[in-house]
Amino acid sequence: MSARLLSRLVDAPLDRLAVALVTRAERRRAAVDRALLPAFATDAPGLVLQSPFEIRHPERMTIGRDVRLGPGSVLKMVVDYPRAWMRHPDGDHVTQTFDPHLDIGDRVTATAGLRITVYGRVTIEDDVLFAANVYLSDGGHALTRGDRPYKYQGIGRVAPVHIERGAWIGNNAVVLPGVRIGAFAVVGANSVVGSDVPAGTIVVGAPARPIRRWDGRQETWVAVADEPADADIIAEDTP
Repeated sequence: MSARLLSRLVDAPLDRLAVALVTRAERRRAAVDRALLPAFATDAPGLVLQSPFEIRHPERMTIGRDVRLGPGSVLKMVVDYPRAWMRHPDGDHVTQTFDPHLDIGDRVTATAGLRITVYGRVTIEDDVLFAANVYLSDGGHALTRGDRPYKYQGIGRVAPVHIERGAWIGNNAVVLPGVRIGAFAVVGANSVVGSDVPAGTIVVGAPARPIRRWDGRQETWVAVADEPADADIIAEDTP
C-alpha cells in the first residue's frame, strides 16, 4: 500500500469527524442563542440574534419574520437618562425620561455590530441590509453649553429615524436623528447621514452626498449632476 493511499485512508475519517464536531458546535451555539433571546413585543418568528448581544427593554421592540442580526449587535431603548456612567457625583446633571419604540420589519439582516439607540422611534422596513458596524440613533447628547461636560447636559433634539424597504447601509455608516432613507437607497461605507436620502439614490461621504440615482426608464444607475460617477460607493460585505 502506497504512503499516499494510507494517508488518505487515515485522513478521511478524521476529516469527517472534524466536520461533525464543527457542525455540532454550531448547532449548540445556535440553540444557546435562541435560549437567550428575551421576550419582545412581538413573537419575532425565525429571529436569529447571534451572541454576544445586548438588548435593553425588548418589550418596546416589534420584530418581524426571519430577522437575522450578527454578533455584537446592541439594541438600546432608553427610557431614562442618565444611567450610572453619565451621572455627576454631585447630581449636577440633566435628568430625562423617554418613551422609545423600535420597529423592525421582515427579513432585515445585519452582518455584525449593529448598534441602535432609541429615545423616540426608529423604524426599519422589510428587507433592509446592514453591513458591519452600523450605528443609528434618533437622539444625541445636547450642546446647550460649550463650557461643561456634554455627558451631563442630557439628550438634545430627538427626531424619528425611518429606513424604508430594501435599503442597503454600508460598513461603519452613521445615521443621525431625523433622517429618512428611501426605499432601495444605498449608503456608502463610512458615510455620515445627516439629511434625508431619496429612494433609489446612492450617497457617500461625511456628510453623505448623492452620487448616483436609479433611472427606472433606462433601468440603469445615472450620475447625479456635479458629482463624480466613479466614486467608491460600497463595501462588498453581506451576511
